[in-house]
Amino acid sequence: MSKNYKIAVFSDLKESLGNTLKSTLSLAKMLNGEIAIFHIKKASEVVTKDSQLSAIRCLNSEFITMDNDINKIVTAYSKDFGVNMRYSCTIGNLKNEIATYIEKEKPDFIVLGKRKSKFFNILGDNLIPFILKKHKGPIFLTDEINVLDYGNDLSLGVLSNTEETLIADLTEDLLLHSQKPLKSFKILKKTSATAKRIESQNTKEVEFVFENNSNSIKNLSNYIIKNNINLLCINRFENKKNKDNASLSMPANISHIVNNINVPLLLMGQNNYTV
Repeated sequence: MSKNYKIAVFSDLKESLGNTLKSTLSLAKMLNGEIAIFHIKKASEVVTKDSQLSAIRCLNSEFITMDNDINKIVTAYSKDFGVNMRYSCTIGNLKNEIATYIEKEKPDFIVLGKRKSKFFNILGDNLIPFILKKHKGPIFLTDEINVLDYGNDLSLGVLSNTEETLIADLTEDLLLHSQKPLKSFKILKKTSATAKRIESQNTKEVEFVFENNSNSIKNLSNYIIKNNINLLCINRFENKKNKDNASLSMPANISHIVNNINVPLLLMGQNNYTV
């Protein structure tokens, strides 16, 4: 493995961080990563009075509470999983604080909880499209029910909408923790069947090809369940030669993918691919 990865977990503590941290800790163990939690709270949720003095008191009191809460979580999970974690917290504008953090800390990974309820309100605040623009590296979306477990054999899938197989160095690092062949899912404009399976003994890869239509993601979800995939990597940036294909993880598609695929998702970074 060529490098250690800096993994940043963005949180607002409106929901439990439990399964998000469990999946992130598993990913960190696989990649020898370092975890930092960045907890953010909107200023408008803290300051409710017009008085400047009262506002300052509210901010100071809330900051102390936030710091204590996140410290308890970090201490407990670091002890249980044997992985050191750092944390920081702030109160302010979500997008501004996130942009500043990304610029300053330059994390390799960003982690968000892929919940369909209110965790970080990721779609309502348009944070996923925002982070996709600000961060060119991998984005890990954990699932609230299906947790990535370091103790279980990794079953890895890769989703693309290009005919060429783009394999990331990161994917190769993850495959070191799997005894199962890589499952490659491709959604193409034209194919002779709804889904066809192609096996390659040389690359230890099983390929599934789907026709691009309104049921593509739903069909993909069914195949992911049947094949017990517990981490799906999505090619965030496609081959420049294939200009007709838009990335599957761009803002126009991300909500559809999040709502229909119930496993942890890894939106791959821009500069990680080899053909």
